[in-house]
Amino acid sequence: EVQLQASGGGLVQAGGSLILSCEASGFPFENFAIGWFRQAPGKEREGISCINTRTGITYDQDSMKGRFTISSDNAKNTVYLQMTSLKPEDTAVYYCARRDRSSCQGSWWDNGMDYWGKGTQVTVSS
Repeated sequence: EVQLQASGGGLVQAGGSLILSCEASGFPFENFAIGWFRQAPGKEREGISCINTRTGITYDQDSMKGRFTISSDNAKNTVYLQMTSLKPEDTAVYYCARRDRSSCQGSWWDNGMDYWGKGTQVTVSS
């Protein structure tokens, strides 16, 4: 059974940092790309970053470049999202998802994600 478990969320002050984890199981980790997404109350879900776990190549949305960094530890079947300089507008539920292919190429944020984790809440206070 494919499972994605996101964790690491919490309450943090503006300017602070958090590291989210996405532990994957039930499939060959390096055969599928993993993406991070978020959804704030009343807003559409947006893609943050995607990683090709086989090559380590990452794709980041421009709006969060420089503050958010995706990485993976293939030995642990885990993808991380390091978030720095957090702002109140980063408050959202953060999700990880598996793409149905190893590559992040081709509008990864908009197509191909076939399994989703349950999400972890991140709240940034001002």
